[in-house]
Amino acid sequence: MLSEDKYFQTLTEDELWQRYCGFLDLSIEEFMEIQKELLMDEIDRIADSTLGKKIMGNRKPRSVEEFRQMVPLTTYDDYEPYLSERREDVLGAKPCSWIHSSGKGGYFKWIPQSFEIVEKGVRGYLASFILASANRRNKVNIAPGFHLLAPLPPPPYTSGFATLAIAQRMSLQAMPPLEEAGTTGFQERMQKGFQMALKEGVDIMGSIASILVKMGEQFSEQTRRTKFSVSMLHPKVIVRLLRAWLRSKREGRAILPKDLWSPKGIVASGVDTSIYKDDIAYYWGRIPYEIYAGTEAFVYALQGWNKKGLTFLPDMVFLEFIPHEDQPKSPDGKDSQPSTVLLGELEKGKSYEVVITQFHGMPLLRYRMNDLVKVIAMKDEEAGTNLPQIIFQRRVGEVIDLAGLAQLDEKTIWQAIANTGIKYADWSACKEYDQKQTFLRIYLELKEGKEVSELERMIDEQLKIVDTDYRDIDAYLKLQPVKVTLLSRGTFQRYMEDKMKEGADLAHMKPNHINAPELVIKRLLQLSEASSKQ
Repeated sequence: MLSEDKYFQTLTEDELWQRYCGFLDLSIEEFMEIQKELLMDEIDRIADSTLGKKIMGNRKPRSVEEFRQMVPLTTYDDYEPYLSERREDVLGAKPCSWIHSSGKGGYFKWIPQSFEIVEKGVRGYLASFILASANRRNKVNIAPGFHLLAPLPPPPYTSGFATLAIAQRMSLQAMPPLEEAGTTGFQERMQKGFQMALKEGVDIMGSIASILVKMGEQFSEQTRRTKFSVSMLHPKVIVRLLRAWLRSKREGRAILPKDLWSPKGIVASGVDTSIYKDDIAYYWGRIPYEIYAGTEAFVYALQGWNKKGLTFLPDMVFLEFIPHEDQPKSPDGKDSQPSTVLLGELEKGKSYEVVITQFHGMPLLRYRMNDLVKVIAMKDEEAGTNLPQIIFQRRVGEVIDLAGLAQLDEKTIWQAIANTGIKYADWSACKEYDQKQTFLRIYLELKEGKEVSELERMIDEQLKIVDTDYRDIDAYLKLQPVKVTLLSRGTFQRYMEDKMKEGADLAHMKPNHINAPELVIKRLLQLSEASSKQ
């Protein structure tokens, strides 16, 4: 019996809820007491280590306040080259694993994880499955043996490692099989996962929001061309396909994933989750459940069962927050050492940069995540939660500044494009100068015919709705700053194929949505031109 299975066999439903979702019931005082206790334990464990002394010096903080005064804010550069070389001798405790982020430009951030952090991370992910599938408090709809469809990159990527860690602690059927994660390509694994799902069904889905939408689109297109095959002869598959066919015919459309499966919960992460919420529901039949997760400590915040704001977990990392609006700037344009606030000092309506300190002897101290979150409420009465409710906004610095009046981030531009209703494959945007004016240049691949001028007008109109500051550009400057360059059909797909041939991994196959390097834009234009001549 796996370690988590025993709890599902011995605890009542109320006790299971308390074990995995009890953080939702904490008061601010209880939350901070847990934070303080774990931080002081972390200081004890790391104080004499090489990295501990490098960051904290030879003085050991004796309180939370002294820790925040003595220890500087850090970035990944402060831990180099130790972490990229995966040096265990410099840590305060021996890690059980090393995982890495998706990185940028082929550069990964390697992060060590202790056994305790992995254990708590698994508990956090199981909490997300429970909450994603619940429609009320104290309702647990998963049990050992559940079927998990997880189209995610393999270990040592964080999401792939997390799936493996869950499977090592709770019985489940992963689709595609975890043992094939490092031996076959992403598309092949997804096909295998769908084949398994046709026979076995799906209880929980977990992926990045944009991948879920892409899978839904591809599935719909493929079902129009699907021919009968021997693999479909299994009785369960035949019944599932027949039921889906009848439903689609009744509604006069192609078969969608929701016709084949009725997952209890869909867990999604990524800046695009709220943007693609309705699309995911259209294809898969359920509104996605959002989590705030990352490489440094797996999962940081979860939505309640009512799928509204996110609540931070108290025992994953020590949390501090830099008020974004108040950040002082140094002469060279970089942020200085700004002051931070704790969870109980957050204010509704304000945005904050997240700062974390790892627990259990791991090295990251007062580490700037470069993530911006916004506080949308100080509690959630419906869910019975008395802790601040947040949403993830964007990464720090990933913005396009227009005339000093508006700062457009990925989520804002993405939402505006999605709100137009146009059918598109993908996009990339950057800032452009023309006769001393700044413009928002969007490189856009469509799935339908539209005039450039119409697209520019539609996106401009939606940006005015999505971002109130953007309206000032027209009001003050009488300027419509949106410029669109259309790319030929299949441009982004060919870019991904090129990156695959070059040996790039899954996380580095797509251009950045915001401020992609000039060489990447040139390559997109070359591929588009070559395609148009064929």
